[in-house]
Amino acid sequence: MIRKQNNSITRPYRSKLWQQCTTIQSLKQVHASIIINGFNSNPSALRELIYASAVAITGAVNYAHQLFEQITEPDLFTWNTMLRGSAQSPNPIRAISLFAQMERRLIGPDNFSFPFVIKACTRLSWVQMGRTLHGKVVRLGFESNTFVRNTLIHFHANCGELGVARSLFDGCEERDVVAWSALTAGYARRGELGVARRLFDEMPVKDLVSWNVMITGYVKRGEMVCARELFDEVPERDVVTWNAMIAGYVLCGGYQEAFEMFEEMRRAGERPDEVTMLSLLSACTDSGALDVGQRMHSSIMEISSGSFGTLLGNALIDMYAKCGSIEKALEVFRGMREKDVSTWNSIVGGLAYHGHAKATIDMFVEMRRQKFRPNEITFVGVLVACSHAGMVADGHKYFDLMRNEYSIEPNIKHYGCMVDMLGRAGLLDEAFKFVETMEIEPNPIIWRTLLGACTIQGNVELGRIANGRLLAMRRDESGDYVLLSNVYAFTGEWDGSEKVRKLMDDRMVRKEAGRSIIDANNKELMKFLFDSKQKLDARNIPS
Repeated sequence: MIRKQNNSITRPYRSKLWQQCTTIQSLKQVHASIIINGFNSNPSALRELIYASAVAITGAVNYAHQLFEQITEPDLFTWNTMLRGSAQSPNPIRAISLFAQMERRLIGPDNFSFPFVIKACTRLSWVQMGRTLHGKVVRLGFESNTFVRNTLIHFHANCGELGVARSLFDGCEERDVVAWSALTAGYARRGELGVARRLFDEMPVKDLVSWNVMITGYVKRGEMVCARELFDEVPERDVVTWNAMIAGYVLCGGYQEAFEMFEEMRRAGERPDEVTMLSLLSACTDSGALDVGQRMHSSIMEISSGSFGTLLGNALIDMYAKCGSIEKALEVFRGMREKDVSTWNSIVGGLAYHGHAKATIDMFVEMRRQKFRPNEITFVGVLVACSHAGMVADGHKYFDLMRNEYSIEPNIKHYGCMVDMLGRAGLLDEAFKFVETMEIEPNPIIWRTLLGACTIQGNVELGRIANGRLLAMRRDESGDYVLLSNVYAFTGEWDGSEKVRKLMDDRMVRKEAGRSIIDANNKELMKFLFDSKQKLDARNIPS
């Protein structure tokens, strides 16, 4: 039989002891005071100490678990507080474990216990466990409780069980905004925007969560016109609303709109956060807008008071490197207090793709010296550097190091780097032998890399082999035929070149026509040139 505890001790405490605990240091001081007076002698003080460490102080949940283990007879309020803190912590599985302990100790859960542990199941996507808890809720008669029911709607909707979520929603005598938002969000996440929009339009009261849910739903579908319409209608906005729109424009390639949205956000007095800046840096990286990226960097420094986290640092390194400013990328790298493997990968890759082979290898050596474990991405950068610099012996050394010391099985990118390295060095026979011994099936990129090397080296025989393997995989890429034709042309075998061109015609493979960068019919380009000339004239600069 489950033991019921006195309801009076589950009521919220009335003293203010927990408010004195604003940091872990002050928490320890209060803890020491309680120990002096007898740790288990004051249940009310213990409840406040647990609340402060599990809920009120960010990052102190591990301390809360240490305290909890010292309490001989935790009351239900204390159990629920621990469930709450664990469910919202970075490790929500602890809430499941605590609930199992409650059952083993015959502690009867109440209507506050279930929402916390169900929330943990939602975060973990533990569908079966959530279903089991739903069964317990029904057996104990808590399904009609608004708090419990809303959490169940959110769980089932989030896990894709929309039928169950809808049944719970329809069974509500009184539906609050939380229930409406949870169900709407469930349909929106599953791409059923039509149903989600009908629910949204029927909601008697819309909170900001429901507005953000719908805006995000349209953004994920790339329907930015609909998203913008809702954005313009929303009565109030928070940083989530702005971030959804900015991210949406970036995903759709609307980089200018994303930058304009950011400026509008700043004018509205909304403070950007890390998510905002990550989206905007991605836009700068994809569009190559170095000048805008530098302004974003200045905004980050302003927002973060000169100190930012690893994610933003990595994004800045990547942006500068891909926009052509490896010096600024190195400056950001050197200024970062905390680095992770992605930080090192960004700078190693950036140096490699800019052709700084020696600097790439030096950075890789330093990475290992500082005890960072390289991964498969790191070795792609290292092998690219070896390829571009013709460092064949070093390339083989690092390829073997990857496999033997770090137990990283090479993927198609690693093999591609090795083939490119051998081909660039003119070692075509070795490159072909390497491909034949690959432990994974060569893809068209591998064979095209070899064909390109044959073109440069003028090796018709191996070029035919590479082209044959390539055409066996795909027959409609005009560039593959052109490369083989160029091999023949390079060696003066014009008959072979002509036969390749005829083969293209027979297979109806069309080469895309070449274009001039200036198109007389391109009104936008002509307008740009006209405007530029006007600006030059206005400044008396000869064009």
